[in-house]
Amino acid sequence: MNKKIKFLAVAFAALVMASCSTPKDVVYFQDLSYGQVVKADSVLDIRVKPEDKLSIIVNAQDPTLSSLFNLMQTSNRIQSTTSSTSKIGDSGNGGGGQMSYYTVNPQGDINFPVLGEMHISGMTRYEVAEYIRKRLIEDDLVKDPIVTVEFANTGVTVLGEVVSPGRYEFNKDHMTVLDAIAMAGDLTINGQRENLMVLRPDGVGKQQAYFIDLTDTRNVYSSPVFYLQQDDVVYVSPNKKKIRETTPNGNTPYTPSFWITMGSAAITVATLILTLTR
Repeated sequence: MNKKIKFLAVAFAALVMASCSTPKDVVYFQDLSYGQVVKADSVLDIRVKPEDKLSIIVNAQDPTLSSLFNLMQTSNRIQSTTSSTSKIGDSGNGGGGQMSYYTVNPQGDINFPVLGEMHISGMTRYEVAEYIRKRLIEDDLVKDPIVTVEFANTGVTVLGEVVSPGRYEFNKDHMTVLDAIAMAGDLTINGQRENLMVLRPDGVGKQQAYFIDLTDTRNVYSSPVFYLQQDDVVYVSPNKKKIRETTPNGNTPYTPSFWITMGSAAITVATLILTLTR
């Protein structure tokens, strides 16, 4: 019987140590070693899609000529919306002025001054700029134009167990899921690292779900959603501890005090049985 009591004491100590240990799933990139080089499988550019809003500015030596191709504007608000990463609702540094943007129609076209309807869906902003520049030269409208294209509504939504969930605008041509996490203030301690979800619109009213394991470096960098697109949704699920907190006493069996109480009770019962059987 003494052996049984010793066994209970050892088991009790192991349970207490386990309940106090640090979970291994908190650390990102657990398989990454010092000096190891990691690289994404492919780079995904931000490309024009229906409902995007674009700022397109044409500059020429003759200001009067270039004004024919620029939408009327009262102030350059694009600096406050896309020149830096910002959260929707932030006041920024811009004033109350407005800029007129080109809105891509459902067919992926815009109606550009003088040149007329242009199909730009699927292009990067650099490709759009080069396409317009060549058209202006070929039609003998502007001799040596400089065309600048910026996205005006490039943003992603970050939800779930992050410090500051919300929708975030950005002006980077290559936006990664790690950037989005950093913008939202990182995952909370209760965020699930192994099952981060990214929802990507397919352009026809549907969204496709992808999952990333932040503890696995290769899984992160090989993911097709490592580089985000406009209107992607990043969702961080709560871990089991956080889910259990939604019910009364849900985490009680996982606390050291619970196991101390249970272990003490078990030893008391074992001692009583030993005393009675002598």
